[in-house]
Amino acid sequence: MKILKQLSKYFTIFTLNCFFINTAISNEPVDIWSIEKTEDVIQKKLTNDDKENISENIIQEIEVGEKNENVIVNTSLDLNAIKLAGLYDPAENGLSIDMWSYSNGNDIKSILQELNSKKLSKFSEKILDVALLTNSYLPSKNISSQEFLDFKFQHLINKKDFELIKNFIIKNPSIKNSDKLIRFYVDYYLSNSQLDKSCEIFEYANELISDYLNNFKIYCLINDNKKEEAQLLIDLKSEFGSLDEFFLKKFNILMGYEKKDELISDKNILKFHLSHKTNEVFSYEPKIDTPNYLWKYLSTSNLLKDTDSINIENPEQVKLIEKATNEGAYEEKQLFNLYKRFQFDINQLINVNDAYKLLPDYQARALIYQRLLLTSDNSLKLNLSLMLNKSFDESNLSNTFDVELSKILNSINEDQIPSNFSTFYNQNKEPDKKEKVKIKINNKIFHQSKLLNYFLNKTSLPKVEKETNDFLKKIKKNKKYIFSKKDIMMIESLKSDGVQVLKKYDKIYENKKNVPVEINSMIVNGETGLILLKIAHLIGEDELENIDLDSLNFIVGILNELNTINLRNEILLSVLPLKV
Repeated sequence: MKILKQLSKYFTIFTLNCFFINTAISNEPVDIWSIEKTEDVIQKKLTNDDKENISENIIQEIEVGEKNENVIVNTSLDLNAIKLAGLYDPAENGLSIDMWSYSNGNDIKSILQELNSKKLSKFSEKILDVALLTNSYLPSKNISSQEFLDFKFQHLINKKDFELIKNFIIKNPSIKNSDKLIRFYVDYYLSNSQLDKSCEIFEYANELISDYLNNFKIYCLINDNKKEEAQLLIDLKSEFGSLDEFFLKKFNILMGYEKKDELISDKNILKFHLSHKTNEVFSYEPKIDTPNYLWKYLSTSNLLKDTDSINIENPEQVKLIEKATNEGAYEEKQLFNLYKRFQFDINQLINVNDAYKLLPDYQARALIYQRLLLTSDNSLKLNLSLMLNKSFDESNLSNTFDVELSKILNSINEDQIPSNFSTFYNQNKEPDKKEKVKIKINNKIFHQSKLLNYFLNKTSLPKVEKETNDFLKKIKKNKKYIFSKKDIMMIESLKSDGVQVLKKYDKIYENKKNVPVEINSMIVNGETGLILLKIAHLIGEDELENIDLDSLNFIVGILNELNTINLRNEILLSVLPLKV
């Protein structure tokens, strides 16, 4: 097999030489490679002429990590050529393709850095989605293309929406230096033992710079039984001196050139996976500081010890299981079954409120849980659940008690929950369930009336215009009716969309617009992207229902000016109607 490998290498070098010779005499040179000699630079390239067994695309997609002193990668097609990047159509949210073109990059960087340091509310994150993922020209004043793209990449990574990441990569194939985003994607799926999902992204990711991703792609080719292409890429990398010795060793085993070995590396998830696949007796003992992705891989590859084999007399082993459960490697029920194995005397169980304080944190949690299982008193259940949840949080294990806590709380009827536990109960009963809000129409109040159907896209503009004027007619006759701030917010939004209110109703309410000069100037200049960032910063961690009406009216007014209807409607439908 080694002879075949050597012959393959010679054939590859010969083929590459043919490519370079044919390219040198080509009439239409493509400026990909520059080969620098002592006095002159001869530009050479790979053409589309060779269409035998190996796809030329494989060659063109190689980016050299460590350049040979006589080979210079042409950087003329760099990030400065990338002017457009995004995912959503600007028209979806009333935006324009040049929403960033007129803003100062220093302002953009400053506010994005602040936003990245906060735990934002759902609506603030929604605004960032729209601002950063809308297809638009990249800003250029005091900010580089790469700096702005890095903010986009980090936002996608923070969201952990892998389908969204995939779509972004597919729709923006020409963006270079997106390795951080691509690596986050492939590492996630490999850590979950979904190699096929990792490998599929290489069908769309054309610009790979890092050795790591190029090695990952080579492995995917081997896994897909495209060994000739994998060998070609290895030979190319070998010529440029950028081979990783560990990866080369595993490559030779996978290609059948060498026998399997027991060499293990946990430096990254790819090396760990290759260690597993090339070792017939693979065994790995995780530690308390083992990274999350390795815990995931061990779990999804069925390489973890059963909790029944854990020695509860060994604190490190128990803490290891707690951490692994927090990382999602073990199911919660496995940890709580482990807690059941602890032995406590009757006094500790009875006097749990004092006894747990004298124990190490992991034993305290076991004691509280066992006492929880023994009680049928709802008040005590709630109190012990709160204690246990607090203990997990204080030990940085906040993801360890979600499913079990939900089960406990769901065993208690809502009408039996004391008022001092209502917030705890509501937040943890169904933490992952998205609340479906039903709107109740009240035609006695303007902002709760059937006019709301317009913001639900259930009523046409001409129809809502007639309904609006009819309602205002009733209000004018009712001397006791007072226009509220919510009423004003709603009617101003209707007028912004083109609803013509009859002049005789002009004085039925008073609305003072207090848009700051700075914001007004930005609106005039078309700095829509930066304005959205400022709104996200203003809302910050607050959910919409917790924001005061003056601030909401201010935000809605700006969104009306920008014509960003979808975002505005989401605010209106969150704060105006009655919820049932």
